[in-house]
Amino acid sequence: MTLAGAVATGPDLLRLVAVPVFAWTALRDVETRRVSSVVWIPLAVFGAALLAWDGWLAWTAGGTAWTHEFLLPTAISLGLVVPIAYLFWWVGGFGGADAKALLVLAVLFPTFPEYTVGPLTVPLEMTPIGPFSFTILTNAVLVGVVLPLALAVRNAVAGRIAPVMFVGWPIVWDELPETHGRLLETPSGLSRGGLDLDALRMYLRWRGLSLADLRADPDRYRDPATLPDEPNPPTDGAVTADAADATAHPDGGTIDSSAEPDADLDRPGAAVGPAVADAPASEYNDPWGADAFLEDIEGSAYGTTPETLREGLDVIASEDAVWISPGTPFLVPVFVGLVIALVYGDLLLGTLF
Repeated sequence: MTLAGAVATGPDLLRLVAVPVFAWTALRDVETRRVSSVVWIPLAVFGAALLAWDGWLAWTAGGTAWTHEFLLPTAISLGLVVPIAYLFWWVGGFGGADAKALLVLAVLFPTFPEYTVGPLTVPLEMTPIGPFSFTILTNAVLVGVVLPLALAVRNAVAGRIAPVMFVGWPIVWDELPETHGRLLETPSGLSRGGLDLDALRMYLRWRGLSLADLRADPDRYRDPATLPDEPNPPTDGAVTADAADATAHPDGGTIDSSAEPDADLDRPGAAVGPAVADAPASEYNDPWGADAFLEDIEGSAYGTTPETLREGLDVIASEDAVWISPGTPFLVPVFVGLVIALVYGDLLLGTLF
């Protein structure tokens, strides 16, 4: 909302504080795929205060400033963008941080701001009626659509032609512990339903193993008898999670990954018979201890099933390079969509009309 003769209203100027904050959250989303609620709560309170200030300015200005420039777009922003954010989070289309970001934007940017810098006034493209938060959302979606196309071009230039070239790329196995996303491979071939890499890190930390340990002797670690008696904290699987205790027993000792299984042979799922190195995976009731892991931890390890975990471990243990999908850190398109909205306006309506 703007007032006649003003470079920008006080609330609109203060709203620019959100730009560096969203830039930081986008960076965090790329690096860790996690953004604390500590960020969103102050922004939401800040946005609510600015919204009240905007309402007071519009009310005192009178005329259409109250009804058309403030009340209508604010009602649409809170009544449309907020339910959209919640719905997409509920069905799994958005992560928690993505939904919270959109909820904050609905409160922080309900109306179109306007900034005059010399002869230039931005945004360049305004919509007659519509919340600014919805413009940010549609811009973010359009930016998000472009990313798979750019990824496919990158893969094609590198000669990596595959059905999953629009959603991922191959990496060498030793990059997996520091990579976000999910595998795009199973033992039967390329697949969009591979193992979540956060779940992989949770599993390795729970067992007290490194990925190099597991690859060095996969036949051994398929045997659930090699699971630790006292598993370690799995953490949440984040690359940056503090896993200092993930390779240590609660009594302060460390897991000896070279120890031979003996007394643990009566563990549920363990096979009695030949040595681990000679035993095919089919002889185990619970290869890799996948069932034991998922039963022991709190939560579902990002929806991972025992079969998905086993298939992912089989692939990782045998392949030197694997296809992964990093997913789309949606806060990046949201930040880009915000910047585009502030400078240009609505990409969709601006290009169509």
